Amino acid sequence: MSYNIEQIKAIAPSVFTTEKAPHLTDKYIQTPTIKVVEDLMNLGWEVTKVQEVKSRKYKGFQKHLIMFRNPSITIKGANGDDAQPQILLTNSHDGKAAFNFRVGIFRFVCSNGLVISDADFGVMSIRHMNYTFESLQAKVAEMIGKLPKLVQKINLFKSKELTEAQMTEFATKASELRTKKTVNIMDVLTPTRTEDQGNDLWLVFNRVQEKILGGSYTSGGRKARSVKNFQQDIKLNEQLFELAESYL
Repeated sequence: MSYNIEQIKAIAPSVFTTEKAPHLTDKYIQTPTIKVVEDLMNLGWEVTKVQEVKSRKYKGFQKHLIMFRNPSITIKGANGDDAQPQILLTNSHDGKAAFNFRVGIFRFVCSNGLVISDADFGVMSIRHMNYTFESLQAKVAEMIGKLPKLVQKINLFKSKELTEAQMTEFATKASELRTKKTVNIMDVLTPTRTEDQGNDLWLVFNRVQEKILGGSYTSGGRKARSVKNFQQDIKLNEQLFELAESYL
């Protein structure tokens, strides 16, 4: 599903804020997020997710997330496990954030958005005062230029077979990133679809990530809840990717 301008406005009005927050001085240069959204749309990227954090003090200026996918760019995988790169744009109009861009991966088989965090795919930023269409084009080109390295990284994950002990250790460490309560590790490791059956690092990482973020496990004797806060979602995704890399 892709969102149009009116749908974005209904979900996250802060994306359209044109005024700076009252506490900011005249030195603060305001660039509305919708300007970046429209520019990315013009470059062929579609909005697939929209969120804003709840805020009373800075209502209308709070942090928000816009997620994009380009239907013309696909990473082909074995047995139909295709994926598309994603751009995650976060911003706020309270003076606390620049336009931050992260790279993500969307797997068609499970509607799973994976945020990539390593030396090759760090957070890319554009300050409000420095924003131009050309600067955005340059950032997007930089991210697209790194896709071959991303495919190489995924292939390394796929070539790494984990032992039963390593799988249990990985799932345990992954669950500890979210909770200190006792977690049913078999809930975390058991695949929900045939495409994710297997012991290679890529498959284990994907099903553990899906369970940890989706809350599909029991913790402290109760079913866990899914992660709703996009800031926590991004943080956990990045931590899980870094944890998976440690097994290479």
